[in-house]
Amino acid sequence: MAINERPRRIILDLAVTLDGFIEGPKGEVDWCIMDSEMGFFDFLNDIDTILYGRKSYDLWGQYTPKNEVSDTEKEMWGLVHGKEKFVFSKTKKGTDIKVTFINDHIVEEVNALKNKPGKDIWLYGGASLITSFIRFGLVDEFRLSVHPVILGEGKPLFIGIKERVNLKLVDTKRFSSGVVQLCYHLNER
Repeated sequence: MAINERPRRIILDLAVTLDGFIEGPKGEVDWCIMDSEMGFFDFLNDIDTILYGRKSYDLWGQYTPKNEVSDTEKEMWGLVHGKEKFVFSKTKKGTDIKVTFINDHIVEEVNALKNKPGKDIWLYGGASLITSFIRFGLVDEFRLSVHPVILGEGKPLFIGIKERVNLKLVDTKRFSSGVVQLCYHLNER
């Protein structure tokens, strides 16, 4: 590794409601605000790999926007689909031209990815994959964009976390849309 290079990081970058949901009760994400001020395109340019759980990949990993969406949204999805993709699944196996499936040895597989040259890695989700990554200590940065909405019910960001995870706040950003982005690293105590 060159002197100025740093290891690749696993970044959990998600939109979340004020009451901690990543989707509404029927999978809705219509509450999610996307504007250029938030720098999502910069984030996409800083990564070259996306990690999905199988359900998230089935929903979003091959998503094609409708023709009537904006050119900006088409460009965003083009960037997303240009990344190397890995899907963690107990049922789907193998590799195709779009994705590599990882069925076991999560820690070893993820550490091998982190040690390969390249840009950072986006832990897209879903919730059970996020829980596994937290349990194994594989998330290097938690980048949560808290949206100004309370859903009351839906899919929670964190499920099944049984032990405390101490975090250190490393950055905050406030946007005119009302979104607040909080960035945390693991607090090494």
